[in-house]
Amino acid sequence: MKRKRLFDFFTALFLIILFMPIILCVALLVKIYLGSPILFKQLRPGLNAKPFYIYKFRTMTNEKDEQGNLLPEEKRVTRFGNLLRKYSLDELPQLFNVIKGDLSLVGPRPLFTKYLPYYTEREMKRHSVKPGITGLSQISGRNLLGWDERLELDVKYVEERSFWLDMKILLITVIKVFKKDGVAEFSNRPMLDLDEERRLKNKERDI
Repeated sequence: MKRKRLFDFFTALFLIILFMPIILCVALLVKIYLGSPILFKQLRPGLNAKPFYIYKFRTMTNEKDEQGNLLPEEKRVTRFGNLLRKYSLDELPQLFNVIKGDLSLVGPRPLFTKYLPYYTEREMKRHSVKPGITGLSQISGRNLLGWDERLELDVKYVEERSFWLDMKILLITVIKVFKKDGVAEFSNRPMLDLDEERRLKNKERDI
């Protein structure tokens, strides 16, 4: 996979240089509208489920309820944050994750670490490759997909991956972004988190 790594590195470097004015502009606007920190970071499982920090531009406030708990995401996302997500601009810092080698341009999206105990043995195959900024499930139905379908597409990518499949996924991703049909993770997420959904299914089986 050395060729894929070289392609990822030099393409990400080119895109960082190309989009640097936009990256700096977005960083300034985040500072103005949301304050510090400019970047949001979170631990996600990478290759072989090894955790790494993924970076995004902040799109939410840190607003809390009376008990000091953060409000639900949908109540903390600002109009400016929604604009960033609509055009997937909040994902731009992940190009630096690609340079570091944590991410690939194309691969299964790195989901939350709390989901790891809930994958089937087959679904764990998604962690046998580097996660990506975009992937097969992100271009194949977005929020219309349930968890089972989404994870099966991730495994399908692992089993059928090739340079030309990566090129196809990248091309479709670019088209979706320009059509204002972004591939941002928040808009992709099904109604229930994976752990909640599978706990409910297990309870139903036990009844």
